[in-house]
Amino acid sequence: MIDKKLDMGRHTLEGNPPIDVILRHSAQARRLSLRISRLDGRVTLTLPRRAPAREGIAFLRTKEAWLRKHLQEMKPATIVAVGQSLPFRGIATPIVIGAGKRARLCTDRIEVSDAAVAASQVKALLRHAARDALAMASDRYAQQLGRPYSRLSIRDTRSRWGSCTSQGALMYSWRLIMAPPEVLDYVAAHEVAHLVEMNHQPSFWSVVAGLCPDYEKHRRWLREEGDHLHRVIFDD
Repeated sequence: MIDKKLDMGRHTLEGNPPIDVILRHSAQARRLSLRISRLDGRVTLTLPRRAPAREGIAFLRTKEAWLRKHLQEMKPATIVAVGQSLPFRGIATPIVIGAGKRARLCTDRIEVSDAAVAASQVKALLRHAARDALAMASDRYAQQLGRPYSRLSIRDTRSRWGSCTSQGALMYSWRLIMAPPEVLDYVAAHEVAHLVEMNHQPSFWSVVAGLCPDYEKHRRWLREEGDHLHRVIFDD
């Protein structure tokens, strides 16, 4: 299968700071488009297949002020390390060196051992906590509906917070453990509701509302704040 998007290279907008831009041709593009990734701040300029690079660069210069404004407004990424804090169940939680040989989650801090990389230890703790919390929420909602699921898995997904297959297999992003507990519960309610309705029609949202009456508020939180969970970098 031929990739219809081909990288042309990169262009740097000079200034303070300089901005690296990926230039890409697309057979499907009908016009020039500029995109800033909400996850890592990567800037991509997409051009129609036959558009010359100089046309794209000229377009880029006309958008420089807009580009710099939006990049400046983005929250910086959090690099997981001792001395830093990251969200855990919606609360900024510091990472500290503990007295024990094993990492552990405490009520007001995350303790890690100085004998291993902090990011690896924290990631393992969060994945374990996420699986427990999501399994508990999924079990509760599945019981309410009388519709058991077949299995549950957690991953580090970027495009969705969860999914449910027609075979009843649930999948969630473990990063949900960094969100407020009620947001994690909403995602579990959303996916378990698909055991009844494999669609997003009004009947589906009625099932969600029966499980999680305030779902619209939590759905809005994910739209507005969810990308910040992906900007926690575990450089391990």
